[in-house]
Amino acid sequence: MKNHLSSQSLAVLALAATLSVAVPAMAQVAGSTSTVDIAIVESTQAAMGWSAKKSLMGKTLYNDAGQRVGKVDDLIISPDRSVSYVIVAAGGFIGIGRHDVAIPVKQIKEEAGKLVMAGATRDSVKAMPAFTYAVEPSGRERFVAAADKDIAHGKAVVADLEKKAGAAAAGAKVRLDAQISTLQADVKSADAKLAEMKQATSARWKEFEAGVSAATARLRKSLATAAG
Repeated sequence: MKNHLSSQSLAVLALAATLSVAVPAMAQVAGSTSTVDIAIVESTQAAMGWSAKKSLMGKTLYNDAGQRVGKVDDLIISPDRSVSYVIVAAGGFIGIGRHDVAIPVKQIKEEAGKLVMAGATRDSVKAMPAFTYAVEPSGRERFVAAADKDIAHGKAVVADLEKKAGAAAAGAKVRLDAQISTLQADVKSADAKLAEMKQATSARWKEFEAGVSAATARLRKSLATAAG
């Protein structure tokens, strides 16, 4: 299993043997670029449902003819904590040529202690689009994105102040011009520090983190003053 659910999630998670309530929703499969129309299933028998830890993980998926069609590797949980998909390992032999597919929970039932997907075959499951997990952004990517956001905000505020200064009376214009000058300097400094970081190798970006953090902190302080 590629993503580990928390012990709390595993303890409360249940799938219904009888799927009685379906609420239409649009969901995006992690790592894909297309959306699929699914039903987010809610169970009225949660207390008697399946334990993800004991009854699902690593279990074989069968068709209604008793043939093995895949193996459950993971669960994908929607934001409201209901289970949207089971992730099934399909095709291949001992990992060779194998890929994962996402199957909506509503297509899976429990029959005589087995997980069953009616009408499925090894080939039909293997032919489903491959599922891939969304890649978490790295620490560097998150840091750069946050700094870029601060700088973009600073530039937008400078542009807004310049418009106000153009129409302001003499006294107000002097105050606005001072704010503009300070913001422009802080934006330029933060932009230059961030540019240095972006040009650094992935192994050296941490060397520039303190400089960028200090520059964006000054910028945010100036923005707060301008807003006040």
